[in-house]
Amino acid sequence: MAVRRPLVGPGATLRTDGLSVGYRGTPLISDIQVEVPPGTVLALIGPNGSGKSTILKTVARLLAAIDGTVRLDERVVADLSGPELARQLAVVLTERLKTELMTCRDVVATGRHPHTGRFGILSADDHAVVRRSMEVLHAWELRDQDFRQVSDGQRQRVLIARALAQQPRIIVLDEPTAFLDVRYRLELLAILRHMARKAGITVVMSLHEVDMAQKVADLVMCVKGDRIHRIGTPAEIFTDGGVDELFDVDHGSYDPLFGSLELEPPPGEPQVFVVGGDGSGIPAYRALQRAGTPFVTGVLHRNDVDFHVGSRLAGEVFATDPFEPIGRPVLDAALDRLRRCRAVVAGLERFGTLNAGNRELLDEAARLGLPVVADPADL
Repeated sequence: MAVRRPLVGPGATLRTDGLSVGYRGTPLISDIQVEVPPGTVLALIGPNGSGKSTILKTVARLLAAIDGTVRLDERVVADLSGPELARQLAVVLTERLKTELMTCRDVVATGRHPHTGRFGILSADDHAVVRRSMEVLHAWELRDQDFRQVSDGQRQRVLIARALAQQPRIIVLDEPTAFLDVRYRLELLAILRHMARKAGITVVMSLHEVDMAQKVADLVMCVKGDRIHRIGTPAEIFTDGGVDELFDVDHGSYDPLFGSLELEPPPGEPQVFVVGGDGSGIPAYRALQRAGTPFVTGVLHRNDVDFHVGSRLAGEVFATDPFEPIGRPVLDAALDRLRRCRAVVAGLERFGTLNAGNRELLDEAARLGLPVVADPADL
């Protein structure tokens, strides 16, 4: 039995040296220095209009560099012929592709043109690559449909299949997850991650979903204003406050631990005390935040998931050190705060050695006659 050659790989090293990008001779971003080895996923993140697409178009030679160079391995991209560049690099942009009477399979087949002869006639092997590319993107069932008539998400999958059919060493994608629902968004990113890891292809893409960049990328480039704000690994980029600074977030925050965006705490004097722990408080935090009800929470250990979410949504968090029993000072402070609330939400059903002190909070609420509920909707 014949062994099928992998669709893509091995990748190439992408390197920019003193690269300046922009339009009509005016630099938008200058002195871009980055090296992306084979098998690496580089994600560009940043505010809308910051220049991510301009960088990608310049890398793909759809825009001329204002200054500096882009290299694939040691070859300057500007010196490559069109067919040669197309055999090395594939690009998927957000612009609409203009087609007339082309099926989805026809569109994907155009990705084989860099590999065909001067007459552009596809061989049996070319057709096999087209089919495999569409199957990988779950687009084969669309093969006979008019490309203009499919949905935005289906169109995106077809365009990425076309790029895959080029069998490139580098693939450049501008917001590839745009228009895709959750299932296909996750599948696409998993496919790109797999191609980078197993086939060694180099992936360069911009992403709107900052949380997905944190999960899928090996390197992250933060683009802001007229400069590259930072380049580094996800661990280096997604620090507490790093995303907030990049996007000038002032009505909420990004939680790098969970990769989630959180709205700001409800304003006003806290009215509810949430006794949580071990994740039991998070549903109450979110329900109270949606209702605009200010609240406090505790006593939580600082390694508890409730502590991380509560620190972003609660007006105040009463906390203690990990793996230590709740001490008297923090418990007394929590009791004092509880006495100024009008109700208590008790997410916990069991108490152990380390959080036994929280029983006093519920006992005090009962002594005061405060309503104690498990669901904020019952308040």
